[in-house]
Amino acid sequence: MQKENIELTILMPCLNEEENIADAIHAARNFLETNHVLGEILIIDNGCTDRSPAIARSLNARVIIEPNPGYGNAVRCGIRNASGTYTILSDCDTTYNLQDLTLILDELRKGYSLVIGNRFAGGIEKGAMPFSHRYLGVPFLSWLGRKCYNVDVTDFHCGLRGFNSSQAQKLNLKSEGMEFATELIACFAKASLPIAEVPATLSVSKHPRHSHLHTIRDGFRHLIYMMSKH
Repeated sequence: MQKENIELTILMPCLNEEENIADAIHAARNFLETNHVLGEILIIDNGCTDRSPAIARSLNARVIIEPNPGYGNAVRCGIRNASGTYTILSDCDTTYNLQDLTLILDELRKGYSLVIGNRFAGGIEKGAMPFSHRYLGVPFLSWLGRKCYNVDVTDFHCGLRGFNSSQAQKLNLKSEGMEFATELIACFAKASLPIAEVPATLSVSKHPRHSHLHTIRDGFRHLIYMMSKH
């Protein structure tokens, strides 16, 4: 398959998700096949010590190793290696409904450079988001982000988002950790590239897993980024 023929890269960073990764890859492939989208599934192995990479390869996903730990490092690696005209970023933990990718891809095809999922508009299953994130952290940091970057984005931290691959590859993205979610929006906004937001649903993962989020540490990383880069 020639690189220029691929319309969509479904990018999923991975850190020890062997219980869920097969379901996530099946869902991604089902989306591509059901919607007749020529695409690839790209898994970034960000320090896995379990069978996640082997499972992904057995299901014919493309796997690239990013040895430097951190969500930002993993996603930036994926952006550098994406073959699709568009890239949609998701997770390997099955918390996002990948049929929502239709809404994102439609907006990218219309010419939007960045499309963010909005979990508050799409629906959050009970237990899928901690109380402090849902009612305090995400709303406050998203409000601050709107003020800092003058963008109409309600959910700055949604992990389901899509973007024009070549435009993202030209941005000076540097963040290594979870603050990358804010940096991506900030860089597209500062480049005056069009941004849209669509509903996205968030569910509890199908199999029990250990969350890689650290509420206070990650929240401060977003806050520090906005205060230092505004």
